[in-house]
Amino acid sequence: MGQALWRLPPRQQQHLQEELVDCLAESGQPKQGCDGCSRRRTHQHCYSTDVYHLLKTRGAGKEQHGFIDLQMLPPELGITILSYLNATDLCLAGCVWQDLGNDEYLWQGLCKSTWGHCSIYMRRLPVGFSFRKLYLQLDEGSLTFNANPQEGISYFMTKGILVDHPGEVAKFIFYTRRLNWKMLRIYLDERRDVLDELVKLHNFSNQFLPNALRDFFRHIHAPEERGEYLETLITKFSHRFITCNPDLVRELGLSPDAVYVLCYSLILLSIDLSSPHVKNKMSKREFIRNTRRAAHNISDDFVGHLYDNIYLIGHVAA
Repeated sequence: MGQALWRLPPRQQQHLQEELVDCLAESGQPKQGCDGCSRRRTHQHCYSTDVYHLLKTRGAGKEQHGFIDLQMLPPELGITILSYLNATDLCLAGCVWQDLGNDEYLWQGLCKSTWGHCSIYMRRLPVGFSFRKLYLQLDEGSLTFNANPQEGISYFMTKGILVDHPGEVAKFIFYTRRLNWKMLRIYLDERRDVLDELVKLHNFSNQFLPNALRDFFRHIHAPEERGEYLETLITKFSHRFITCNPDLVRELGLSPDAVYVLCYSLILLSIDLSSPHVKNKMSKREFIRNTRRAAHNISDDFVGHLYDNIYLIGHVAA
C-alpha cells in the first residue's frame, strides 16, 4: 500500500489525501443503518485492512488533516516509502523523521544504486561505518572526476573507496552513471589498461552487430573525430564481439578483421543517413557493394540486414 501511494502523481496524491481526510472524519462519527456499514466496508476495501484501522485510530478528532505520519506506520513500511527518495529529499525527510531519514539501510541503497561497484563494498566494514558519509564522499569524488579525472580517481583511492587496480577502476566506471562522458573519454584515452578491463565487462552474446556497437558506445563514448583512439576502440570491440559469439563466427565466417570493417562501415553509413548535409544518401545496394569489396566472405543478406537496422533505428555512436 505504501509503495502504491508513493508512486502516484502529485495530483492523484492530493486527491487521495482528500479521500483519506473524509475517511478520517467519517470514522469519528457514529454510523447508523446499512448505509454507514456499506461505506465502512467500501473504505476498508480501498485502503486494505491494516492501513484502514490505522487511519481510523488516528482520526479520533476532526482537527487532524493531511497525510499520515510515517512514524505511525510499521518501520518496514516507512523505510520502503522513503527508499523512493533521492539523497536531497531524504535529507529533508530526516529533519522530520530523524530515525527513519537517517537509516543506514536507505543510504546504503542510495550508494549502491548510484555507484554500483566500489571496492569498499567488498570489505568488512568497521563498527560505526556510515553509508551517509560514504554517499557524500562518492558524490564529491564524482564531481572532482568531472572536473579532473585523475584527481577524481586519486580522491576515491585516498578515501579507501577504490583499490588501485585497473579491474576495480573499470568496474567502478562500468556501473556508474554520474561521470561526465567527455572527461571519461579523456581518462580512458590515457589509461589503456583500464580501457582493456572495461571492454572485458561487456557481454555481446547473441546481440546483433549494430545493437552491440550501440551498447558499447553507450559505456565508452566514441571520439568526435576519426583517429587512432577510434580505431583502437573498434579493434577492441571487434575482438570482444568475436569472443562472445563463437557460433556466429562459425556460421558466417566472421573474423576480427571482418567485424572491424563492418563496424567502420556502419559508422560511416549512420553518418551518411543521419546527416542533413548529405543530400544523396547511400542506398542499400551501394552499401552491400562497398562492403563486399572489403569483407569478401560476408553474405549479402547479412550486410543487407545491417543496412536495414541503421536505416530504421539510427546512429550506432550517437
